[in-house]
Amino acid sequence: MAKQATELRCAVRFGVVFKYFGQLCLVLAALTLVPLVASLVFGETPISLRYSVVIGGLAALGSGLDRLRAPARVQANEGMVLVALMFLFTPLVMSYPMMGSGLGFTDALFEAISGLTTTGLSTKATLVGAPQSFLFARAWMQWYGGLGFVVLSLALILQPGLVAKGLAVTEAENDDLVGGTRVHARQALIVYSVLTALGIIGSLSVGIGFFDALLYTFAAVSTGGFAPQDGSLATFDGPAQVWIILLCLAGAIPLAFYYRILKEKRRVAVDFLQLRAVVIASLVVSLAVGAAMRLNAGMPWPQVLHHAPLLAFSAQTTAGFSSMPCGQLDAGSQLVLIFSMLVGGSAGSTAGGFKLLRLLIAASLIRLILLRTCLPKHAVIGPRLAGRRLQDDEIHAALLLIVLFVAVVALSWLPFVVMGYEPLDSMFEVVSATGTVGLSVGLTNATLPPLLKGILCVDMLLGRLEIMAWLVLLYPGTWFGRRMEGT
Repeated sequence: MAKQATELRCAVRFGVVFKYFGQLCLVLAALTLVPLVASLVFGETPISLRYSVVIGGLAALGSGLDRLRAPARVQANEGMVLVALMFLFTPLVMSYPMMGSGLGFTDALFEAISGLTTTGLSTKATLVGAPQSFLFARAWMQWYGGLGFVVLSLALILQPGLVAKGLAVTEAENDDLVGGTRVHARQALIVYSVLTALGIIGSLSVGIGFFDALLYTFAAVSTGGFAPQDGSLATFDGPAQVWIILLCLAGAIPLAFYYRILKEKRRVAVDFLQLRAVVIASLVVSLAVGAAMRLNAGMPWPQVLHHAPLLAFSAQTTAGFSSMPCGQLDAGSQLVLIFSMLVGGSAGSTAGGFKLLRLLIAASLIRLILLRTCLPKHAVIGPRLAGRRLQDDEIHAALLLIVLFVAVVALSWLPFVVMGYEPLDSMFEVVSATGTVGLSVGLTNATLPPLLKGILCVDMLLGRLEIMAWLVLLYPGTWFGRRMEGT
């Protein structure tokens, strides 16, 4: 069997990768026009010049590669390679205009990766005095990173049939009736745009100024968490905080859920299961964090009732907004938030983590194992979730990804401990990066050693593409072997 699989596998075709990489560069150039216009509006000419150089370079590179001839059909490994390459290439390119705000290359690259992966960790000590175009660019990167700017490009340039699971950076659910990737991308873009528009209108209605409303909405809908204010959620009063958290919750629900309910008028059991799971998990985490705040730290009840739900929903949706410094939390609260951040939101949403759906699959398997101990030997029963029998490949994929996430966290945590950082704080920071959350206990700052900054960057990239795309990129069989005709 293994020998047959080896003989059937097809390596990526360089013509396909180069051509569509060029087209994605053109998409990135178009997306970069937005922060260029913003920098011009704000009158920050040096930054505008940097964006102009980036746009010109992307346009030239993209136009040249787009002229290559390549077949329309794209293999699954080619799609994943394209995604991985663009998630490496984009932060490198965007570091140049970020450096115009006074950051060194390492910190600018960190900021760009954090933005594109919708993490929200930052090495900046304060945002006071930061250029407005810098604040806008971070939130804008999170907005198109949240949906996956590759999905935006799919809606315009790639033919249907490309593997959505690779390029959309979301799970292509088995019960999804979308006929092709381009259709899927357009549906997701419609939903995402509507959520963004409603988010801005709602933010204005609760008293948030236009610039902050725009940036908080970009960061909330994408579950990114880059706030234009040092205080994050603490900048606003209760109604504004609740509205922003509701936007984060909306982004952590499968985007297909909205389209199916409003456009197709149909209910899908797995969508409602994930919706209930996110809400219930957030409420459970709220109770656990609140109990820890009260019992361990002796925090007054008004503060417990205020901060616990905000932090819990922010962690579970992987948004990363905070109503108080996480470094001031007790150890129990931090441990609860660590688990919440690692699990994350719904599959098919903008949230990070290994996803609640996979945790539910693992739980259903454990339940089945326990149930079988009570049944006769001849009884036939299989794992089910949301009324549907789970296939073996779904179970294997879910369990494998959970194991990979835990392994990445463990391997990333060790260097922090070896270099003398407090173990719990180190675990919190690593899980926040791998889950693309952005909550921080304060370890992520300009003085953090470059090695550890690099580890957090790797964690953010691994977590955003759920590890597998990077394994495909590094797998020798992806690059060496038989190639299909039409190279």
